[in-house]
Amino acid sequence: MCCCCPPAIKALFCLWVQSGFSKGTVAGALTFFPPDPPLYKFERVDKEGNLIPDDEETEDTKESKKDDKKDKKKKKKSGDHDDELENGTFRPKEGEHEEEIKSPAQQLTERSKELRKRAKSRNIRDKKDAEDGVKYKLVLDSRLKPPKFKGVVKEAVKIPTKSGAYCAAIVYRCPQGAANDSTKTLIFSHGNATDIGAMFPLQAILANSLGVNVVSYDYSGYGESGGMPLESHTYTDIAGVLKWTVENICDDDESKVVLYGQSVGSGPTCYMGMKINGLGGMVLHSPFMSGMRVLTPNRALACLDIFPNIDRIRKAKCPVMLIHGRLDQEVPIAHGEALYNATPDHLKRNPWWVPDRGHNDITEGRGKLAEYLGKLREFLETLD
Repeated sequence: MCCCCPPAIKALFCLWVQSGFSKGTVAGALTFFPPDPPLYKFERVDKEGNLIPDDEETEDTKESKKDDKKDKKKKKKSGDHDDELENGTFRPKEGEHEEEIKSPAQQLTERSKELRKRAKSRNIRDKKDAEDGVKYKLVLDSRLKPPKFKGVVKEAVKIPTKSGAYCAAIVYRCPQGAANDSTKTLIFSHGNATDIGAMFPLQAILANSLGVNVVSYDYSGYGESGGMPLESHTYTDIAGVLKWTVENICDDDESKVVLYGQSVGSGPTCYMGMKINGLGGMVLHSPFMSGMRVLTPNRALACLDIFPNIDRIRKAKCPVMLIHGRLDQEVPIAHGEALYNATPDHLKRNPWWVPDRGHNDITEGRGKLAEYLGKLREFLETLD
């Protein structure tokens, strides 16, 4: 790298090299930002109904922590901080702590290492929990205000995936009396900077108002899920969630499943929508044509692109509804319009181009929420 390259570019280059030239690792560092701390937790309950303390560890997770301590000791013994930072911009000033003057390359590399250690420890624990028949109880962050209506039954589960990770999910069952043989189940793939705790109020409203089941899951590396937040893992995540949903909720009938992807969630949703025949439908909420196209329309960096929705939507195998705010500045509405135009004509359903909303506020306000529910209800009725 030349000396005139911006620190951020150097950081990405260093991460790319240190990851063994892994596009997925670099893309993950740029794309996935799990809330820290999460806006919920799963309390673990044994077969007798007793809470398992959070600090309970397996021998393997204890070994993982020992390795962490050894790594920290090595860092302390390694050379002078000034020698580690070649660019004078990052030299410590008087009164600064080490954390404040780490270079972007160090920050990205350390974040990647910490996520890998967390993934290993969580995967070990979740696998043992599954073998021991551990159940989970949802505890929401105290700042959240869930709807007060009754009737929606919620369940906290961990769903196994082919990557070896277990995805944390919340299942919302539609109110008793509303369910029938044609009841649909939404599999909700959320945006990049939220989690299933933050999405709880909306999911409960969807289940109650639309008479559907909702399975809301966290990607690998988010919240109570194991694994690493990588593009490839989002595909194994949604595949595992779909399989579990069909077997446990939909009586082995894939036509009862409607995929719903918001923002980054449009990536795994489009992927699964082109893979599986017979799904009930697909909703894309504030989607993008591809990850890199959000940053630049220039295709010079196409080799680092992720979530090529614009290519996959052409191969969709189920009815598609597009939702996009006309004031969206994060992912301009041109992305939604391009995806709509690329959808096979016989699978197009009426899109909703929301005139006075942006990327994250489409459902805000009672009037807009009611309109949103009405548009979704119209879409679901076209699937029967």
